[in-house]
Amino acid sequence: MGEASGSLSKVRAVERAMALLRAFGPTTTRLSLAELTRLSGLDKGTTRRLLQTLASGDFIEFDDSTKTYSLGAGILMLMPAVQYGNDLRDIAAPALTRLAERSGATSFLWTYFDGSALCLDRVKSPDLHVDTRWSGIGTRVSLNHSGGPRVLLAYLSAEERAKVLQAPLERPTTSTVVDPAALERDAAQIRKRGWELAVDTYTLGMSALGVPVLDRNGQLVASISIATLTPQIVIKDGVPEMLALLQAAAAEVSARLRTD
Repeated sequence: MGEASGSLSKVRAVERAMALLRAFGPTTTRLSLAELTRLSGLDKGTTRRLLQTLASGDFIEFDDSTKTYSLGAGILMLMPAVQYGNDLRDIAAPALTRLAERSGATSFLWTYFDGSALCLDRVKSPDLHVDTRWSGIGTRVSLNHSGGPRVLLAYLSAEERAKVLQAPLERPTTSTVVDPAALERDAAQIRKRGWELAVDTYTLGMSALGVPVLDRNGQLVASISIATLTPQIVIKDGVPEMLALLQAAAAEVSARLRTD
């Protein structure tokens, strides 16, 4: 039985299956039946039946030793068919690679997607070995923390930014700003100077420097950022020394957007 929503008819079982799959993330790679029941908002019997069905298609794996579930190879095999952001990722890939090599930091490509920052690409620095959580390709994070996501927030339209700031915001550390008025002031400063340095807002001891990628009309397309240990970000005359590297990478991507 479908439930109408505007002109779309939704299939309830598919919605429930999507809720289960979305419960998994970078910090929730393995979940118990009880955890999946709680995160999806479903009852235990429905959760178990859906997990068994998804497992039959290799979208879910069950570890009998830990009694936990994880995403299966079926999900991985779908990834080559995902087209979202492919053109932009292909254009930015060489610039991201050079940025990671020259800065000694991990570089990221972010885009705005449905109220969040979506990581389209990431290049880890070969010289940086840090045991911390990283945003991987496909990770969605709140726009109020980290260099790249905060740049996206600053360059959104006033209407879209207000909509984002009305929704719940993540607070991964005590340094993360969640007050809408403060974030509006921060956004104005970011637009004025054209970059953002976020210190301790995603992981303590880490900093992220971000800049926008704009099209020929000056409209936001994406943001590029680097993340590294805070002591590696050297400030000279009030400006991060690595800023020039990011601005060059963003300019390269912008130029290629105009010609490709």
